[in-house]
Amino acid sequence: MSQNIYRSYAKVNIFLKISGKRDNYHTIVSRFMRVQNLYDTIELIENNPNGFNLIGEFGCELKKNTMYKAYILLKDLSSKVDQFFSRYSIKVEKKIPEFAGLGGGSSNAACLINIINEKCELGLSKDELAMLGVKIGADVPFFIYEYNSANVTGIGEIVEEFKEDILDIKTLTPAIKCDTKEIFTLFREKFYKEISKSDADKLLQMKSETVINNFSIEESNDLFEPVKTLYPQIKNYIKNNKTFFSGSGSSLFWIEG
Repeated sequence: MSQNIYRSYAKVNIFLKISGKRDNYHTIVSRFMRVQNLYDTIELIENNPNGFNLIGEFGCELKKNTMYKAYILLKDLSSKVDQFFSRYSIKVEKKIPEFAGLGGGSSNAACLINIINEKCELGLSKDELAMLGVKIGADVPFFIYEYNSANVTGIGEIVEEFKEDILDIKTLTPAIKCDTKEIFTLFREKFYKEISKSDADKLLQMKSETVINNFSIEESNDLFEPVKTLYPQIKNYIKNNKTFFSGSGSSLFWIEG
């Protein structure tokens, strides 16, 4: 792969449990795993654009794009950043479905942050980059660290590598646009529960394959109950009792083999 072409990987939540509330956010206990066979491609194109230029098909306007938000944060750190974007455009080939619980937008932002840190020689550590990334989105820090598997807690800002065999993950994204805000509202109103510290500690020590083999879709993801209430058609896409649900959806996943 060219030195100016990068892979921006998807993720799934092997489990996602709510542990409490912090201000307007929910705190989580989760295992994120990179999906090795699903990624967007980010390419640096040297064409001397007039400022930040993003090429690709996206489901939102430029100023709401996570990569643009990353640029806004980074340009205040060094004049080298604007100099870089006066030389290069960013081209993105999207393969990760958007608004699907697979972290595509967060992954793109994190990938760009890592690229700029390297290319502009900002010299920031992964921890420093992650603190920038969480300002864009709760999933961004996981992608900053580039771990294959990690335990993610807090509002997403605490990321700890979890060493384990990487699973062959297959995904399916139904044509259902899940509204994350509505899902959390219904969760708070009708399904709210918090995982205990002891249960969280046990889950965080468990291998992902063990979770897959011993938990149901409802047990592994606290948000699935409100999702299937709001979008009952999602049940039509569940293959068997080894199908799981990522994030706030609508993507489902299972393990091959």
